[in-house]
Amino acid sequence: MEQIYDLIIIGSGPAGLGAAIYAKRAELKTLVIEREMMSGGQVLTTYEVDNYAGLPGIGGFDLGMKFREHADKLGVEFAKDTVLKIETADLADENEVLEAAEAGAGHPPVIRQVVGKKETRLARAVIIASGAHHRKLGIPGEAELTGKGVSYCATCDGAFFRKKITAVVGGGDVALEDAIFLARLCERVYVIHRRDEFRGAKSLQKRLMELPNVEILWDTVPEEICGAEKVETLKLFNKKTGEKSDLAVDGVFVAVGITPNSEEFKGSVDMDPAGYIAAGEDGKTNVPGIFAAGDVRTKALRQVVTAVADGANCVASVEQYLYGIE
Repeated sequence: MEQIYDLIIIGSGPAGLGAAIYAKRAELKTLVIEREMMSGGQVLTTYEVDNYAGLPGIGGFDLGMKFREHADKLGVEFAKDTVLKIETADLADENEVLEAAEAGAGHPPVIRQVVGKKETRLARAVIIASGAHHRKLGIPGEAELTGKGVSYCATCDGAFFRKKITAVVGGGDVALEDAIFLARLCERVYVIHRRDEFRGAKSLQKRLMELPNVEILWDTVPEEICGAEKVETLKLFNKKTGEKSDLAVDGVFVAVGITPNSEEFKGSVDMDPAGYIAAGEDGKTNVPGIFAAGDVRTKALRQVVTAVADGANCVASVEQYLYGIE
């Protein structure tokens, strides 16, 4: 019969790799399915990570590579594929299911089928660590000028705009942090926010307001990003006054939130209205044997350190599920 893994991990960002490291050390037969060409997830595009314990100032790419190197050193198995859905496996007969369970020494006789574009694989437990992606504005010029002045990561691309004029779109923590970071490099930074107050932390707001080269455009939304070969102008609309204007900028940093990569799992596990998989720190979803870790799950703080912790917690839950280990 087909090979049955103890655990399949979907995604190879910090949560997925953290889970893989803990799973391998727990001697679980584990497979990591990754969609992207490189492991590491969103951290690969972060210029500098200064809040990961013990590695101050490490580059995001370097940190991602260290996670992968650790997993490789332990002999974690990887496969390139795009997962389409998770189902309960329809094995030939009950004997096959029981056979599979007995082979795993106490594993519950429920086998999950992880359906990919290339191949369908079987596992006794699944961790969804598929991460999230930056939300887009969805306005003309955004897609065409991405990488030509439009960016979703100030720490990654801010250095390209030294002594230039930039705009940050958003009003949450990430937008405020981006604006503060860019203010160190840029001649001028405009913060464009659709409301008349920020949602970000008060401490960040205070720091932002004290910066002399930052200007806030309240009640304003961008309607179009213009430029021939690179960003030149941002077309704006003031929601209160109805006024339209053009703002000359060299770069536009979009910080309007993230969207979980969970579309493929709708109907498989419970999610909140935003599409985040409903799971606590133990990673348990509403479906026994399916767990969620990292940015894809419901949580307050989405950082590299919490993603890695999620991976570890999920493996502890997997062991409890498979073997009754408390």
